[in-house]
Amino acid sequence: MSRRGFLAGGAAVLAAGLAACGRTSPVSSSGGSTGSGARGTLSIGAIPDQDPEVLQRLYGTVADSMSAALDLDVVYRPVTDYGAAVSLFRTGDLDLVWFGGLTGVQARLQTPGAEPIAQRDIDADFHSVFVVNTATGLAPADDLTPLAQLRFTYGSETSTSGRLMPAWFLQQQGIDPQGFPGGPGFSGSHDATLALVASGTYQAGVLNEQVWTSRTADGSVDPAVVEYARTPAYHDYHWLLSPQAVERLGGEDLAGRLTDWFTGLPADDEVLTLFGAGSFVETEADNYTQIEEIGRQLGLVS
Repeated sequence: MSRRGFLAGGAAVLAAGLAACGRTSPVSSSGGSTGSGARGTLSIGAIPDQDPEVLQRLYGTVADSMSAALDLDVVYRPVTDYGAAVSLFRTGDLDLVWFGGLTGVQARLQTPGAEPIAQRDIDADFHSVFVVNTATGLAPADDLTPLAQLRFTYGSETSTSGRLMPAWFLQQQGIDPQGFPGGPGFSGSHDATLALVASGTYQAGVLNEQVWTSRTADGSVDPAVVEYARTPAYHDYHWLLSPQAVERLGGEDLAGRLTDWFTGLPADDEVLTLFGAGSFVETEADNYTQIEEIGRQLGLVS
């Protein structure tokens, strides 16, 4: 299939269908309350899609900047895995979480009244990147069928860009997304995917476009790993606000205050730089309807 055919076909189907951090303790799905219920404290979290050091710097900066701007105590609480982020949001241990498209849908379905408040400009036009080890001899192409014969790893099992959407695009080309030799791997994060493909543990894998672009730019991608194909666009990451936080922290204007803060960040702000974005923009639940539909088709949303 030509690149134009792959992109147009995928798009057509889609159209149809860290100072604060240092004072906190990691949150785990087996742990008890984190103490986020104290009035005046906003606990933020994120799916652990990159190396912990990267996440600590990123969300610690968000916590410090937001705290100063909104006159709130804001703390970043790391989580152990994607499922923990969803669970702790549901229980009220996390108030504001940076979710991927799929985990955001899961969290909203489990937490009635949860509200998407902002996404990056790049999240309305997001992509996944299939990568291969150079030992495969594969040259860049839009035909995904050669991947079916390779040892292949996704990222987290509930990652939008590292599993859900790549699996769907594979399926659109007649490939069983679970049918790789020995079954697919699940690395747990985009950085881990790169490391596993570089080592040859897996011959191919898939990760989110932003991490691939960032790691390529800073020279940290092993030369043994090369881009094979890029998917059509879809909506992805966004901030989701818990209804418990709205009730506890001062009423209905909290969502508006947070949205205004995110969307009002100047272009040279460190938060935007760390997020790899030009700006944050408003978003709404309807933007993730197709993510939910595909999640149901693939058995990742019930």
